[in-house]
Amino acid sequence: MSTNRCCEGTTAPSQRPRFLAAAGYVVPAAVMALLPKCPACIVAYLAVGAGIGVTMSTAATLRTMLLILCVASLVFITARRVRRRAG
Repeated sequence: MSTNRCCEGTTAPSQRPRFLAAAGYVVPAAVMALLPKCPACIVAYLAVGAGIGVTMSTAATLRTMLLILCVASLVFITARRVRRRAG
């Protein structure tokens, strides 16, 4: 069976880079959307999910740090994409 000349030696383009780029936006946005708004909920989630108990002040700090991490990662991913398109 002969192949067309345009198809010789090529494979289908990988979807992995496109998937990773989309995941870079989806994961931090999903964490921000699902992040509980009150420290008491974070305490309860940690107690039920991981079996560890934390204080309210620790939960409030953890929530703030997660929020900062998510926003920073979204800003970083967006800046990297803008820089690639500009240069």
